[in-house]
Amino acid sequence: MKLCGILLAMLIPIMATAQKTENGKSNLIIGTYTQPGKSEGLYVYEFNPTNGEVTYKAKAAGITNPSYLAISNDQDFVYAVNETGRENPGGVSSFKFEPESGDLKFLNKVKSMGDDPCYISVDKKGKHVFVGNYSGGNLSAFKVQPDGSLYDAMQVIQHYGSSVNESRQEKPHVHCTIISPDQKYLFVADLGTDKVNAYRIRSGSFPDILKEQQPPFTSVAPGSGPRHLTFHPNGEIAYLIHEITADVSVYQYHKGKLTPIQSISMLAPGFKGSIGAADIHVSPDGKFLYASNRGDANEIVIYVIDQDGKLSLTGRQSTLGKGPRNFAIDPSGRFLLAANQQSDEVVIFERNTISGLLTDTKTRIKVGQPVCLKFAVIK
Repeated sequence: MKLCGILLAMLIPIMATAQKTENGKSNLIIGTYTQPGKSEGLYVYEFNPTNGEVTYKAKAAGITNPSYLAISNDQDFVYAVNETGRENPGGVSSFKFEPESGDLKFLNKVKSMGDDPCYISVDKKGKHVFVGNYSGGNLSAFKVQPDGSLYDAMQVIQHYGSSVNESRQEKPHVHCTIISPDQKYLFVADLGTDKVNAYRIRSGSFPDILKEQQPPFTSVAPGSGPRHLTFHPNGEIAYLIHEITADVSVYQYHKGKLTPIQSISMLAPGFKGSIGAADIHVSPDGKFLYASNRGDANEIVIYVIDQDGKLSLTGRQSTLGKGPRNFAIDPSGRFLLAANQQSDEVVIFERNTISGLLTDTKTRIKVGQPVCLKFAVIK
């Protein structure tokens, strides 16, 4: 991929999305842990992008550990992994979503085909769902039924191997299932094997929708523990966060292949505490990258994205809580919400779109063990 192509793509403004979401309200859906904890399940709030205020709308109670979420492109359906709890095998639940009321109608639950499902994604056509099972070290593919519910898994791919950190990387630990911007490939970060596996998503009625891509994986630094991957809005740059070392890797993306161009640390100079890098997102305008670190840091690290996709550190923001496992930028790009799992609240920050820096709005959402935040624009 030529540099001029990258520059051109990164200069193209995402005007349609910005105009659509600038003043429109969104639904914020929060996935949580229920065992143990104070949460009852999934929670829905209305989010106002003009002032960052939230209004409670609904909840879906009685669901075991509906932690990570995915919303269909038409926003009619919500899918949640059910992480393994006491006497509960890992599962995947589907819901019919009513945007106006915020109601989530339970449709069905199927087995995730692996222990501790921790990540879920759905393709843009709403036809297939992909789940990563952390302790199971595998990934599962599901076909969506016409009513939005799920069939049993159509394909399960088991990973094998380990890496150098004997306490964390004794076996495969699948941590995300990311569909490429062109919807042609699935990237699967495996913390346990220090690989990002790549699969081609086949169209048609194949019994196995996923086929190993060539090359089949991208290796990362031994002991780094890849966790989450995200793409720049231009579709040509990818960013990977490493849980164990708190590094961020930058890649050029082209036809299912990731080519490394940079690695940068999230850690402050002289940092000696525990590390738990977690989530990573690019701002809607494509100008800034944000990454969360748990452990003793409990902060969001802010980078400027240069014209070639590389990163330059520009700031740090405490999440004002403990365990920022997940965070989300609202569709307008004006606010960043940090889910502090261990302090049972979501902290809302205003985002300076010029500097990228964050300011506390003093607004909080009290919810037990928030794990995942997803926005859905109210049409």
